[in-house]
Amino acid sequence: MMISRKYKTAECVTPKHPDKICDTISDAILDHCLGFDPDSRVAVETMGGHGEINVTGEITTNADLPIEQIVRETYGKPVKVNVNVVKQSNFISQGVDTGGAGDQGIMVGYACDDNPEMVPNELYLARQLCKQLYKVYPFDGKTQVTLCGNKIDSVVASFQMAKTKDLEGYIKGWLRTVSFDTSETKIFANPAGDWNLGGFDADAGLTGRKIVIDNYGPAIPVGGGAFSGKDPTKVDRSAAYMARRIAVDKLQTLNRRPEGNQVYVYLAYAIGHDQPVEATMIVNGEEFPVTDYDLSPQGIINHLDLKKPKYLQTAAWGHMGTNQTWG
Repeated sequence: MMISRKYKTAECVTPKHPDKICDTISDAILDHCLGFDPDSRVAVETMGGHGEINVTGEITTNADLPIEQIVRETYGKPVKVNVNVVKQSNFISQGVDTGGAGDQGIMVGYACDDNPEMVPNELYLARQLCKQLYKVYPFDGKTQVTLCGNKIDSVVASFQMAKTKDLEGYIKGWLRTVSFDTSETKIFANPAGDWNLGGFDADAGLTGRKIVIDNYGPAIPVGGGAFSGKDPTKVDRSAAYMARRIAVDKLQTLNRRPEGNQVYVYLAYAIGHDQPVEATMIVNGEEFPVTDYDLSPQGIINHLDLKKPKYLQTAAWGHMGTNQTWG
């Protein structure tokens, strides 16, 4: 269960953050493959920075695969592209071909009724602020919100091309719109000073490095598997989505408690096996087995319709609380 803490903090980054650029490229490659071959096996990683992008991983597909073109079109700038991609290992595919999970792993789903996105408030607020500021400064940037009960204790925001005073003004305007106590909120706008160089021009990025942001923030356990660039036979992606779907389904059956409802779902798999080795739900502290769902990889794929090319849209703003399919 969530540890009881006085202060809770979460962060969010824009789609132009170096790590998120890498997530976007990896999911663009995945969507391309699935668009031509829904049975594609894809596990692709992107690392980029300072005028160079490296793509490596395993892809087995019948799709024509112009990776360099996909990378350049997705990134939108001239860049050197290095590609080192091979087919999926036979030792992995032999377990997946029979309907088994593409890897072992633990997946955690979560839902609460604290806000419309059903995620922890600190993540919800950090994400909402980041989205608002990105409309003004569509560049590299990040936000962070610290809560103390119903009070916003502090807000941190660093945005490329933003003047500190202007950025502080936008943050103050956003604070006036939220239903939290902001009377003593400390604001840190560009705390290291104004900056005009961002993205790959300033830093390197890597697929999957924003795993906590992609889930529920640091207050909720993370199973360990990253999402972007992986086809749905990889349960560290698809089963994490399913765990979220189950948590949301359960939450929506509960009456609102004064202290709020919380649902956790834990799934765990063995590579090559089609049924989870654990399927546990915890509802407001009470533990139950997960029933009435087909938790095989194929069952999850069918339930959430995961063979379609719809993953590029998940690369920005986190995977939970922003998607209508799994919540």
